Amino acid sequence: MRHGKKFNHLGRKKAHRSAMLSNMACSLIEHKRINTTVAKAKALRVYVEPLITKSKDDSTHSRRTVFSYLKDKYAVSELFREVAPKVATRPGGYTRIIKTGFRQGDAAEMCMIELVDFNDIYGSKDGSKKKRSRRGGAKKKGVVDSVSEAADSVAEASSDVVDSVADVASEVKNVSEEKVESTKDKVEDIVKDAKDSVKGDDDSKA
Repeated sequence: MRHGKKFNHLGRKKAHRSAMLSNMACSLIEHKRINTTVAKAKALRVYVEPLITKSKDDSTHSRRTVFSYLKDKYAVSELFREVAPKVATRPGGYTRIIKTGFRQGDAAEMCMIELVDFNDIYGSKDGSKKKRSRRGGAKKKGVVDSVSEAADSVAEASSDVVDSVADVASEVKNVSEEKVESTKDKVEDIVKDAKDSVKGDDDSKA
C-alpha cells in the first residue's frame, strides 16, 4: 500500500528521477519548449517553477541554490540572464502544458510544455487582442458599397435631369411660341435619355 504517496514517482528511484527532471529543466530553459509525456510535464512544472521564482533574485546564493538542482552552469546563466527579466512581473504560472495527442508505441498521452513569456503565437506582445469578425463581413460590405454607389448614381442622374429641365424651361421663356413644340420634344428626349442611363447603370451593377 502507498498511503503516503504525494507525487508521481514516474516509475524511477529518487536519483534517477532527480537526474531526469534536472535534464528536462535544463532543456526547457535552453529551448523554451520541449515535447514529453503529460505525467513528466506535470512533474517538471513542479520542479522548475520554484527555480524560475528563485532566479528573480540575482544573487550568489540564488545562483548556487539553482545550480544545486540543475547541475549545468550554462542553463543557470540562461535562466538568470534571459528568462528572469521576462518573468520579472509574472507572479507564478511560468509554464504552459499543451496536449498533443497519444504516442504511437504505447499510447502515452503526449504534450508540449513551454515557457509562457517566450511564446509570441498567443496574441501580440502588448497584450492587445485583434478584432474578430464573421466570415461574411467582406461580402456584406461589398453589397452595401454597391448599393450606395447605385443610389449616388441615381441621385446624380436625377439632379442632371432637373438641371437640364431647368435650362430648357429658361429657354422656353425666352423663345417665341413657334419654338415651344420643338423645345418640348427636346425636354422629352433629355428625360428619356436620363432614364435609360439610370436603368443601364442599375442593370450593370445588378
